[in-house]
Parts: sequence; C-alpha cells; structure tokens
Amino acid sequence: MNTPLISIIVPAYNIKDFLPRCLDSIIAQTYTNIEIIVVNDGSTDGTAEVINEYAQKCNLIIPIHQENGGVSSARMAGIEIAQGEFIAFVDGDDYIEPCMYERLLSNAIKYNADISHCGYKMIFPDGHEDLYYGTGRTVVQTREQGLFDLLTGEFIEPGLCNKLFKSHLMNFALSEIWDNSIRINEDLLLNYILFSNANVSIFHDITPYHYILRKGSAATSKIHRYKITDPIKVLKLIISDISPHSILYSVVYTRYIRTLISVATQKDWQEDADNAKNNLRSEIKNKHLKTFCSSKKVFLMALCVAYALPLYKFIRFVYDKITGVSKKYEL
Repeated sequence: MNTPLISIIVPAYNIKDFLPRCLDSIIAQTYTNIEIIVVNDGSTDGTAEVINEYAQKCNLIIPIHQENGGVSSARMAGIEIAQGEFIAFVDGDDYIEPCMYERLLSNAIKYNADISHCGYKMIFPDGHEDLYYGTGRTVVQTREQGLFDLLTGEFIEPGLCNKLFKSHLMNFALSEIWDNSIRINEDLLLNYILFSNANVSIFHDITPYHYILRKGSAATSKIHRYKITDPIKVLKLIISDISPHSILYSVVYTRYIRTLISVATQKDWQEDADNAKNNLRSEIKNKHLKTFCSSKKVFLMALCVAYALPLYKFIRFVYDKITGVSKKYEL
C-alpha cells in the first residue's frame, strides 16, 4: 500500500481531562505516517498545558494555540498548516480504534476515492453503546449518490470525524455558501461542500470512531439561541445551492421543514418559535410544501404545527411518553 501522509486535526477547548485519551488513541494508530495537529481554541482549564506536554513527548504532534474562535475556526487553523495528502478530524473528547486510518486509507486507495468514511459508536456515560451502524457493508458512491445519502441521513452521518478526505477538497472556505460563523450543524454544511467536490466516495460500515456523550459537551450543553437558528441557516444555504429540479432539492427541503417544525415546537426562544410557525404557514400558502415536501408524514406534521399547534404538542407528548425518545440523550 502507498504511504501518503495523513494530517489529523484535533480541535480542543477546555477538555484537559479527556484529551489524553484522544491523543493516545491517535498515536497508537497502526498506520504511522501521520501528523497530529492539535488546536487549542482559547482554553482556560489547562488544556494548553496538556497539548504542550504531549508535543514535547511525541514528535507527531504539532501544537497550535489561538484565541477562542469556535470549532470551525480551529479546524481552519489546522488545515492551513496541514501537509498531508489526506485530512482527518477527531474531536478532542472522543477517541478512535487503532485500525481506523489504516482501513480508511486502504479503501481510499483501492477505490481511488476522494472521501473514505465509516460508521461510529456513540458511547453513553453509563457505558452502553449505540452503533451507527456496524453492518460491515461497503458502498461505492458517485458524487450524486454521496450527496443523496448525506442529505437523507440514511447511513452517512453529518459529522466530519468518521471520514478521511483528500486534501484537495479543503478549499471549502472559497465556497459561496460557506459561513464560518455557524457553530451548530456546520458539519453538515461542510460535508455538503466536500461531497459536492468529490468524484467518488467509499463507505465501509465499521465503527472504529467512538463518539462520547458527556455533560458539558456541545451536544448536551444548555440551549443557546444559535442552536436553534444555525440549523435553519445551514439548510437554507444548502437549498440555495441546489436546483429546484434536482431530486436533492426535495430531500433538503423536507429536512428544512422538519427543522422548522422542531423550532416551532421548542419553548426556550418564543420569538424563533413564532417565526418558524409563520414560515411554515408561508410555505403552505405559496404551495412550496405541497410541491417539494417528499414525505407525507412531514407534510401532515407541518400542517398540524402551523394551524393546530396545541394538538400537535399533545400528540408529541403522548408519543414521547410511550417511546421515551426525547429522553434518550439526557445525561
């Protein structure tokens, strides 16, 4: 097998207790031609000291220290100095199995793929795991199929960290739809741009990436307004880039309607909830919902939220009580 350099970028913000496990798992990779770029994004808890200690002990590690700018800014800082033919990302509170990059790179070379990706394990604080998805199957994707699978979310997850990218894709900052200020769902937007520029992708459904759910992480921390507004921004940006005549348009539009439904029924930011409900009514009145929504279930949900919100909330309450789905990620 060829031995191209892989640049692994690790954004790190106030995770001093978790970062050593992450870095140890990367250093232990069976594929050894790697550089590990660790970006301290303005941490205040001792994360910087952990990074410097590891850099002194391991010549694979390249430390970067910057003022806090968010995860996208940290990734960009790593990309700017990366020397690898391939680029990968690992969140500093997660960890990976030793074989991960050897297997992803082997697939990238075998299939001449611009993106090689896999599944992952979600690890809960009590130790139990959810697999996404662990079937073992291998799927070769054209640009169109890769985008379709990404946007439907059926087996490509929107995260960056279970993927290996050829470095020539990393000019995403030049894209007209990239927005460096987005802090939630930026992974989906960036993946959309990267998959749009990939001729071939290869998906191998193994789960060597361990995504850790913990209190205080971005996934579980308290609601901020950007967590409500950013997902809508992301989907609007993607919609703006797709022709209404493409099958992808209805896929993203339906996802956008789902997001409006979610925002309209949240209780933390009433102004945003009202705006989302009004947007749903507008989509119904101008017949976009009927024309582009690809799911009858989502269509009916949107009608109910727009014109009979108390009924929808009651149905949702009963559903949550029966299934417990709303409490799955409570820590």
